[in-house]
Amino acid sequence: MLPELTRLIRDIPDFPKPGIVFKDVTPLLADPAGLALAVELMANPFRGHRVDVVVGPESRGFIFGTAVATALSAGFVPVRKPGKLPGKTRSIEYALEYGTDHLHVHVDAVQPGMRVLLVDDLLATGGTLAASAKLLGREGLGAEIVGASVLIELGFLGGRAHLGDMRVEALLKY
Repeated sequence: MLPELTRLIRDIPDFPKPGIVFKDVTPLLADPAGLALAVELMANPFRGHRVDVVVGPESRGFIFGTAVATALSAGFVPVRKPGKLPGKTRSIEYALEYGTDHLHVHVDAVQPGMRVLLVDDLLATGGTLAASAKLLGREGLGAEIVGASVLIELGFLGGRAHLGDMRVEALLKY
């Protein structure tokens, strides 16, 4: 693991509910050197792979996604919860641990064939990244998913298995 980054991730027990240990990235976001290192390390595996746009799901995917997009000289596209985007959207329903949710993207956010990198802070069960890939990929808007880059992977939850053969890069693994 990367000690210079792991020291900036705070464990919050019993959040958002009892039994869960939340990985809080706000100390990392507040540390200029830590944030810069995280962004560079998240971007580096995809340098030279022609990324047209970075897609970040709400909400911490916005933070890391825009920074990685800047590092890769790519655009940024937000994937949002219902009712948050002003234009015409396309949506997908996906399973949560208890229930379902929806993700939306503007229908004109990407064009068929554009190369998309998915970026988020966390890979847990894989639901959000899998849904984002379907929404933007060949089954959805027609983009080519280059891969996914995440700050943290909670490997014990098996999220990577739900992403098929997608290339997934994670800086920190728990």
